[in-house]
Amino acid sequence: MSTVIQLLIVLGIMVLVHEFGHFAVAKLCGIRVEVFSIGFGKRLFGFRRGDTEYQISAIPLGGYVKMAGESFGSGQPDDSASVPINDPGNFNAHPRWQRILVAVAGPIANFLLALGLMTGVSMLHNEVDEFLSGPAQTDYIIPNSSAAKTGIQSGDLIVQYDNVQNPTWEDFANRSLLNLNQTVPFSYIHDGHRADSKLFIVNKGTQDDFSLDKLGILPKMQNTPVQVSSLQPDMPAIHAGLKPGDKILSINGIQLHSVQALLSYLQEQSGKPANLVILRDGATVPLQITPQLADAGDGTKSYRLGFAPVQPPVRVERLPLGKAMAASWEFNKKNSLLIVEVLKRLFTRQVSVKSLQSPIGIGQDIHQAAQMPGWMPLIRLMSAISLNLGIFNLLPIPILDGGMILFLLIETIMRRDVNQQIKERIYQVAFVCILAFFAFVIFNDLTRLNLFTKLKP
Repeated sequence: MSTVIQLLIVLGIMVLVHEFGHFAVAKLCGIRVEVFSIGFGKRLFGFRRGDTEYQISAIPLGGYVKMAGESFGSGQPDDSASVPINDPGNFNAHPRWQRILVAVAGPIANFLLALGLMTGVSMLHNEVDEFLSGPAQTDYIIPNSSAAKTGIQSGDLIVQYDNVQNPTWEDFANRSLLNLNQTVPFSYIHDGHRADSKLFIVNKGTQDDFSLDKLGILPKMQNTPVQVSSLQPDMPAIHAGLKPGDKILSINGIQLHSVQALLSYLQEQSGKPANLVILRDGATVPLQITPQLADAGDGTKSYRLGFAPVQPPVRVERLPLGKAMAASWEFNKKNSLLIVEVLKRLFTRQVSVKSLQSPIGIGQDIHQAAQMPGWMPLIRLMSAISLNLGIFNLLPIPILDGGMILFLLIETIMRRDVNQQIKERIYQVAFVCILAFFAFVIFNDLTRLNLFTKLKP
């Protein structure tokens, strides 16, 4: 029940902001709004103010703004014929550019909400990984990499990098970006002795493509072992017997302290079986596991075990408005590009439709985020959901905002309206297709629930 309530609150906020975008721009353009509804179907309760009925409806999986003369998208009987075309409040009496603004205002409102959420979080509660401001101690060095050629090994402490003495990992990352494809002075402590060397900062792409693991050096992110938070279905970790709360003391006798280091080690081993030593309830448990080549989440494949870790320690800081807005912009830009990439790969069949989530899966994610300490996980998730809602509604599919925009653009090019009966048939077919797709995604999420898993032989 708490999951359902949390889902309704979060989706209610997303829908309210989205529909308010349509509502506000429609009002600014002089279009009469007849209904502002959170939810679809039967009206549960509401009130009328001016020309508009504000209401809550029975099916809380979206919402709509019904404008005078509008034929589609509200889920209500079409009464557009009763509104004279010369009525100044008629949606269709307004220029197409105004109607396009009304359609795009909803997604834009979602984008602004995402930016605002992350800006507020960055100003009040910006979480930064603690290891970034700590000593630059290595966790794992990838064999045959640029870093490995200097002689540095796992556990060594970097004491000079470029012109910085005793650098933090944040210093190391910043100096690397300033010296791409150049050689810099590099010193470290190994077994109590200082070694002076030089490191070539290789980077074949842009600054955005650079990461420390490409140098072959993985930071020590925490002093404690990697701890399992949750397990993915049908992956090696769950088959090997790993459980939430387990701590991975070693893999093939090597102690690693981050998932990034663990993943880099697995890639070097090319999928060979590995021996784990697990700390569980105060006792050590040996396990053997064979990594699986699986989707890494960015369109590439890598060897993975299939678990989500407990995140490394973070510190909290407060950013000024300008820096908070910049941090929010970068966060949302990165997530938006990822969403677009996923959509593109869905159409090219590089990503399975089964990876999509219905409100059931989203509700589970919201519940997990709400259970985590602090507001940051939940706000991050809300920002991501708002971005998803905005981008999804811009898809050129009839009954979505993007479909309305597409029709208006076509009509602008044709300089006449598309035949009303053709529009109706297209919207009807699209509505059925979206319902079928929605039902498939819900069914897919239902089959993942523990109840159904336990019923399987």
